[in-house]
Amino acid sequence: MTETFLAFTRALRAAGVPVTQDRAHGFLQATAIVGAGDPVGTYAAGRATLCAGPDDLRRYDQVFEAWFGTAATLPMPQGPPPTASVTSTLPETEPQDGDGTGEGEGDVIRAQASELETLRHRDVADLDPAEQERVAALIARLRPRAPRRRTPRQDPWRRGRVDAHRTLRASLRHLGEPAGIHYRRRGERPRRVVWLIDVSGSMSSYADVLLRVAHRVGSTGRANGVFTMGTRLTDITRAMRHRDPDRALVAAGETVPDWSGGTRLGDDLQAFLRRHLGLARGAVVVIASDGWERGDTALLEEQTARLHRLAHRVVWVNPHRGKVGYEPLQRGIVAVLPHVDDFVAGHSLATYEDLVEVIARA
Repeated sequence: MTETFLAFTRALRAAGVPVTQDRAHGFLQATAIVGAGDPVGTYAAGRATLCAGPDDLRRYDQVFEAWFGTAATLPMPQGPPPTASVTSTLPETEPQDGDGTGEGEGDVIRAQASELETLRHRDVADLDPAEQERVAALIARLRPRAPRRRTPRQDPWRRGRVDAHRTLRASLRHLGEPAGIHYRRRGERPRRVVWLIDVSGSMSSYADVLLRVAHRVGSTGRANGVFTMGTRLTDITRAMRHRDPDRALVAAGETVPDWSGGTRLGDDLQAFLRRHLGLARGAVVVIASDGWERGDTALLEEQTARLHRLAHRVVWVNPHRGKVGYEPLQRGIVAVLPHVDDFVAGHSLATYEDLVEVIARA
């Protein structure tokens, strides 16, 4: 429910209500006191905490009605009603007043939060099947960019160091006459991206979507390994090579023997580094887990530190990272944080879009 209220404050801001971060925080505190299931209390809490003046009240009423659809049961203030119901998913132009000039204090800004924008910030664990299908379609439209690495090989370029060999060969082709100067620079190649995704019981609500994100990155040829972690490490790279993401997830589900089981992250990382040390060297390693470790946290810390020394960058994705009130108190998270380069959220489509950018900039 917190995500819904935060999205509502963003819709108010888009409608012209100056909602600051402090006001949004006060609104969340007020709704927690009155109860999120009380529409009248929620309405009153929002008017008291989010509105700074009389002009904001009218805009607040219209956005609240468009967002929650419960304005008919709420005590609405006295005043001229809106000239039309809010039906557009985008902010509309201000309605004209009686003389057709479109100016005056009676102008009303009508807005309704975009359904897509709301879905982007919803927790994927709370989505119904239809919404999950929409999120899957949106993940398939992501445009990931590969992280780049420098190579010893020199490539032709417009400027940089003079390429004496190519310049001399060009001159010989002209019988020794001066020719254009050729340049070179160090080449770039895509860097490996390796995924280690926790599929234990505490991560079951997020594992499917995270595998879709990994498949989307891998479908462009930029991911070189996908593994699942639970009570054991499982290599699902071959299963994830199916072009169709649904078939890839079915094949992965048939390969993984410990889906929704326990979590032994330290043992899994140790197994990964023992069997796939070369794959981790110089790669961007993305670990998706909430950090609930049933095994030895000292082993987890030791293996994460070892991985950090081998990999180019370690990105840890925690589905609870972006939620209000979250603190990294789990033993596993406390153990690995000193050895992680990026600690990012992973509970909504918006956070997955951010994750793709973090990988691209690694």
